[in-house]
Amino acid sequence: MSKPSSSIFLSPSERSGKPKELFFIWFASNIGILGVVYGTMIVGFGLSFFQSLLAAMLGSLSFILVGLTSISGKNTGANMLTLSRAAFGRKGNYFPTFMVWMSFVGWLAVNVITGTLTLLSLLNVWGLNTTSLLTVVSLFAFSLLVLLSNLFSQKVLVKAQTLFTYVFGLLTLFVIALLIPKTNWQALFQINNGDWLTSFLPAVSIIIAGTGIGWVGAGADYSRYQHPKTSSRSVVMSVTLGAFFPLFIIMSAGILMTTSVPSLGTADNPINVISQSLPSWMTALYFLTALGGLIPQCILSLKSARTNLQTLDIHVKDSTAIFIHAIIIIALPVYVLFFSENFLGDFQIFLGLVGIGLASWGATFLVDFALVRRKFGYDLKLLSNKAEVINPAGLLSWLIGIAAGLAFTNTSFFTGPFARGIFEDSSLGVLLAFIVSGVVQVVLVNVQSSKSRGVESGKMAK
Repeated sequence: MSKPSSSIFLSPSERSGKPKELFFIWFASNIGILGVVYGTMIVGFGLSFFQSLLAAMLGSLSFILVGLTSISGKNTGANMLTLSRAAFGRKGNYFPTFMVWMSFVGWLAVNVITGTLTLLSLLNVWGLNTTSLLTVVSLFAFSLLVLLSNLFSQKVLVKAQTLFTYVFGLLTLFVIALLIPKTNWQALFQINNGDWLTSFLPAVSIIIAGTGIGWVGAGADYSRYQHPKTSSRSVVMSVTLGAFFPLFIIMSAGILMTTSVPSLGTADNPINVISQSLPSWMTALYFLTALGGLIPQCILSLKSARTNLQTLDIHVKDSTAIFIHAIIIIALPVYVLFFSENFLGDFQIFLGLVGIGLASWGATFLVDFALVRRKFGYDLKLLSNKAEVINPAGLLSWLIGIAAGLAFTNTSFFTGPFARGIFEDSSLGVLLAFIVSGVVQVVLVNVQSSKSRGVESGKMAK
């Protein structure tokens, strides 16, 4: 079992959190207006109104995966990717940890891009025309705002996320209330059902990649501050519902808006397009609301990214870590803002490819946790520098899942061998990766258990 005295685990004095804190942390991190774009993406798969709502609901409920991984943090007081060493081995864990770190940095860059575009739109309302110089200034300003959140302690983080939940959550609801009356209900209900296999499942897959799967590598990073005696059920419910409510409501608004703002799904700046459907007196407040909704996501992405850097055994000064992340979250947005011509297309490709790796990791970790760690716990030897170098079962499950996901993936620069026919544009890679990794891990864990029992029986016979 875990030993609180170890530097890997938080001390008992640091673990006094309550489940409601997790609710606010994840609620605030999902109130971004970018969820409207998710809703538009769902309809873009050719789904009817009912199918789109069902896809949004299932996508939002995928946060139960984050809730389940959060149990491990509550049980031990350790962060997510440190616990992952038990399933992959200390050095074997470098590969998924780097992938999860890359995911958080990528998400951070996406949110910085969106924040920069939103800030530019706000400045336009105040009479400043968009220029290359103003774009650069806006990018640096928003990036600096995000980087300053690095100074937040866990207590400050909880208070900030709670404030964001109330203030920007209510403002987001107000914005949605102004947008819904513009819905063309007749056109919405006339949309025919899409194919459940080639349209519905891919839509669910891509939304899961951007919601539950996108955050699955961060669950324990925040639940580790929970009191050890907190019930696991309350942790799972707080995390899941905290994310579900804002996600489902905002995505549903995006679904409704496809009839009143049909260009939203192909817009280079979707945040700006949404503003055109609002009364002029509301425009500035809307952009401020959009900015406020993006900041909590950035805070969590940066915090978890820095934690993962340490798990990779890259131990540098805080100033160096901030500099590394600053370079990345500025360089990637510069490419998208000045050189890429298809923000939404790049966004979907990013979600799909990174989602495959995250889905495979999440399934491998959860199976290991459910079948092994809940029974035997996380011994310090499994997580420290003395840990087994590689756990073949975990690493093999992860790699096989990734291979299966990529085999059915089709992007502008990569086409899997089975991404043909009905699977050509299916985007099923994320779901397949999760299922395959989970099944393989179940088989390998049981094989290892059988071998262990065989060895023990042999010793007893002697």
